Amino acid sequence: MVVSKRMEPLIKGSSAIRMLFEEGKKMALEYGPENVYDFSLGNPSVPAPAIVNETIGRVVKESESLYIHGYMKNAGFDEVREAVAGYLNRRYGASYTMENIIMTVGAAGGINDILNIFLDFDDEVIAFAPFFTEYRNYVKMAGGNLAVVPADYETFQLNIDEFPMYVSEKTKLVIINNPNNPSGVLYSAETLDRLQTALEKAEEKAGHPIYVICDEPYRDLVYDGAEVPFMPDHIKNCLSVYSFSKSLSLPGERIGYTAISPKCDYISEVTAGITCSHRIGCVNAPSLLQLTIKECLETRPDLSVYDTNRKLLYNNLTALGFECLLPQGAFYLFVKSPVKAGKKAESSAKLVELGKKQHLLLVDGTGFGAPGYVRIAYCVDTAMIERSFAAFERLAAECAQLNG
Repeated sequence: MVVSKRMEPLIKGSSAIRMLFEEGKKMALEYGPENVYDFSLGNPSVPAPAIVNETIGRVVKESESLYIHGYMKNAGFDEVREAVAGYLNRRYGASYTMENIIMTVGAAGGINDILNIFLDFDDEVIAFAPFFTEYRNYVKMAGGNLAVVPADYETFQLNIDEFPMYVSEKTKLVIINNPNNPSGVLYSAETLDRLQTALEKAEEKAGHPIYVICDEPYRDLVYDGAEVPFMPDHIKNCLSVYSFSKSLSLPGERIGYTAISPKCDYISEVTAGITCSHRIGCVNAPSLLQLTIKECLETRPDLSVYDTNRKLLYNNLTALGFECLLPQGAFYLFVKSPVKAGKKAESSAKLVELGKKQHLLLVDGTGFGAPGYVRIAYCVDTAMIERSFAAFERLAAECAQLNG
């Protein structure tokens, strides 16, 4: 093999979600798109708000120089960083300054910036299952290892009780995703306070500060009047990573930011390091999009379609006997496989296989650290969901027949 040994496991384990998405395209060509029910990818189905497109056009039209397309500080335009800090301060009563904000190439860019500056070879990052599958690759590429705390299958809240067993002198970071992809669970303030208490004991064991990456691309996608706890109010060494991919339906534009809590230990060193690491993968976040989101920080996503889809799928699938929690945020259902099998991973893999026979594309939860479950992305056309119910009914019947 001509590629580096470091890349070999990443190539072999390339994103199962993306592969499923590509498989869905092939199935659509063979059976017709109306007969394929693709729940694989978290690609927002709601169009970007009109103000976003209007702002892009206005920013371009009003510019009389190369300013909007040129280089700027690695951390981003000063006025954009000031706007983000001001927005967070107004919304949460925080005390960010421009220096605490680094504009990033989406949430993935922000996470990788942090990993690259903190991790030496063989250092460890702790994640709580279930977690976003790409964390494994991000950590591996930064030279570290991902330690996974098993899921609390009853609530899918953070499994704080088992967290201490995964802490070592090599532990540098913890990464959490709130609201959670894939479970749709919202971590409560009480859970986060318990995590902070556990972190303080963990830091004594490790002999150094442990920082928490708070991955929050779904922060503004919550239902039933729920509020996402403001992480820095609960976690001291908090590095909040945000993306506009989901809230403004801009996944292809790659724009987000990292907000470094003013309470962080060694904050000057951390800020300088993350800003420097930012230069490894890119020079700066996209300039036009920085100037655009500056004008759209107060814009909220239209959740009505996602909420309709959430309730529609949950009510119909649970009526068929499938088990899952009603999501509090994001746009995913995390469904327990009804297939009886020796191992949880075999159960969820079998459900995915049976789903494909019905042209249902479901994502195996094993990659998320929670075997025995499948993820269903409901950021899709409502009509497709309605068409899929007959297929889900056949799937439930085949599972029952298989179980005897």
